[in-house]
Amino acid sequence: MPFVVALTIYMASSTPTRDTLSNITVEVAYALPGEQLILSLEINSDCTVEDAIKRSGILEAYPQIDLSSDKIGVFGKMCKLTATLRHKDRVEIYRKLIADPKESRRQQAEKQKKQALKSAQ
Repeated sequence: MPFVVALTIYMASSTPTRDTLSNITVEVAYALPGEQLILSLEINSDCTVEDAIKRSGILEAYPQIDLSSDKIGVFGKMCKLTATLRHKDRVEIYRKLIADPKESRRQQAEKQKKQALKSAQ
């Protein structure tokens, strides 16, 4: 069972705006094979995905995250760092794949085919 950490961070806007913006709550999630970190934070409603990631502190906790190359999504749908967030969105930072899934399935099918031929003999 993977280790899950969930934290809540409340961030107040340091600069008041002309039009009072409402605050929204979002989550920023990152997972490794043995652990998962979900940070909940309160941000202004005009924050982008990149703003939320940076404000969450997850980049300091996991320095291997590279926003210029890692894929980002909101609830499993890929998005850009400039996308705006809605209340209760979950920003997900995806790790690079170790192996190509299509190639892995092809190799597994070949292995099963060879085993079937061996057992048939």
